Amino acid sequence: MTIKQKITVTIKMEGTCPTHSRTDIVVRDTETTIDEPLERGGTNLGPSPTETALAGLVGCTSVIAQKIARKHGIDVQAFAVDLKATFDRRGVTLEEEVEVPFPDITLFINMTTDANDAEVETIKTDLAKFCAVSKVFRNAGSIITEEWTITRP
Repeated sequence: MTIKQKITVTIKMEGTCPTHSRTDIVVRDTETTIDEPLERGGTNLGPSPTETALAGLVGCTSVIAQKIARKHGIDVQAFAVDLKATFDRRGVTLEEEVEVPFPDITLFINMTTDANDAEVETIKTDLAKFCAVSKVFRNAGSIITEEWTITRP
């Protein structure tokens, strides 16, 4: 019997804010902390809110790319994503409103696979279509560049 997944779901999480810079998040049965670094008055117990948003992009890129590979029967032996982003901090420093706080984001995607070039291209093309976090950033005006390094065993 196949279980049909819901098309839309409601995501719920709780945020407790013990200080002005720290938020303890509970989602499902996991906990994480979002915090500012010491130099911005935080306790450095976790990534900042903006770093957390970018971390979501890194995680979504990995999950969706590998899900696409599985769907197409492509074996991925290793996968890693590094990120470099330009952050216009004028908004978060309350200097002025910034429409696109992350104008440029580069994802350095390293994949070890025996897939041929056409199969790799399928992963690249479908990733832009299906990574929800990538879509949020792109629709907000961020330019995301992907630099792929493919290693074949």
